[in-house]
Amino acid sequence: MNERQQRILEIMDNQGSVSIASLSELFSCSKVTIRNDLRELENLGQLKRTRGGAKKVASPDNMETVYPSLQRNIDAKQRIAARAYDYITENSTIILDDSSACYFLAQHISHHPEKAVAVLTNSLPSASVLAGAPHVQLYLIGGHVGGHLPATMGEQTTQAIRSVFVDMAFISVHSINFNVGLASIGTPQMQIKRAILDITDKVFVLADSAKFGAGYLEVICPLSEVYRIITDSGLKQEYISKAEAAHIPLELC
Repeated sequence: MNERQQRILEIMDNQGSVSIASLSELFSCSKVTIRNDLRELENLGQLKRTRGGAKKVASPDNMETVYPSLQRNIDAKQRIAARAYDYITENSTIILDDSSACYFLAQHISHHPEKAVAVLTNSLPSASVLAGAPHVQLYLIGGHVGGHLPATMGEQTTQAIRSVFVDMAFISVHSINFNVGLASIGTPQMQIKRAILDITDKVFVLADSAKFGAGYLEVICPLSEVYRIITDSGLKQEYISKAEAAHIPLELC
């Protein structure tokens, strides 16, 4: 997949469909070239060609149509995912939790073959996105399947996670509270996040701005255990100031 084809997929993710004429103008190339690109992408199962263009298909790489929780704050999560991808290095080993933010990171990884990477995840949607990508060594962590976004969880899953060590981890949380740390509403996924914290020195928290100051039941860990928080530019100034005062690495995109 070339750079132009990757960009076509990104445009389609945002718009739902593309036209040959508009793509030809955008990339300053012939319509024949664009038709060839769309034909190759269709053969890869990435889109469905239509008269004069192409549209998204209901595939593992387009699960927003299947799981409603993936439809919330899509633009912010895609920007966060793109920024998080910048921290992934060639041949690194990473783990993704079962959050919607990490699903979009998995999607971004799938679309960018320039970095070979090993990925561990307990998320079935993220695993489906990454399965078959030639630049990804994928490891699906076993266990009982549950959750509104299907994922493995339970003792078997946490034990499997704690048996490995990775270069970096990407997780999301229900709430970021500057008084207590990363927080949860007490779901089984909380144990997964705690296990992930034990297997790497670099934990990236991917959280849209709505997660800051939200309610919680239990604390996962203090913010001192976090390597970096990546959020969107809609974050209130009061939270930015709190992060600066507490010397919490915070990145807006």
